[in-house]
Amino acid sequence: MIDHARDLASVREATERLLSAAAGLDNADVTEPSRLPGWSRGHVLAHLARNADALVNVLEGRPMYVSAEARDADIERDAARPLDEQLADVRASAERFRAAGAAPADWSRTVELRNGVTDSASRVPFRRWVEVELHHVDLGIGYELEDLPAEFAEREIDFLADRFTGHPDVPPTRLTDGTRAWRTGREADGPEVTVRGARADLLGWLAGRRDGSALTVEGGPLPSLPPL
Repeated sequence: MIDHARDLASVREATERLLSAAAGLDNADVTEPSRLPGWSRGHVLAHLARNADALVNVLEGRPMYVSAEARDADIERDAARPLDEQLADVRASAERFRAAGAAPADWSRTVELRNGVTDSASRVPFRRWVEVELHHVDLGIGYELEDLPAEFAEREIDFLADRFTGHPDVPPTRLTDGTRAWRTGREADGPEVTVRGARADLLGWLAGRRDGSALTVEGGPLPSLPPL
């Protein structure tokens, strides 16, 4: 059962963690590369702000973005701003998302995200939590996958394993961190591949943040995952 109110509280906590950490940067740091190819830290911060506003649009029944081109242009426009402007924008947009989440609403309704993807409104706060936590890691300022809250890491593995379930290009795969197991990929038509490793390494591989070299694979090579 999704608890959207609890997830909204987790988004606020994660946002404060990110803002507190990013406050230790300076203007030069913002222009340095992030861990995302082709993006500076400024791109990551700009994306976080614009994503919050985009999810407000989703909750309020508007298109998430005007277009893919407009989304990209907004990030490019905002990426070069000085640190104080970046942080003020992340904070202000986070407050707009908080207010939208606090408004009375039918959380069981279906909403539309990017590229025609639909989901329950109740899952939107978790989707925002994912953005804040993973992009905090992407900033490369000392917050690592190992630092993610345990509940978040487990739920994000659940989410990503489900996302790849049934994908024709992903072989039947069992994931395990030694305490829990997940299954993903297409329906089993032969032996499964088993991928073992620490939870942070499994999440990093599924989310495209690690190459999987720290994982142990049995029954075949490490599956190649499609882009998110």
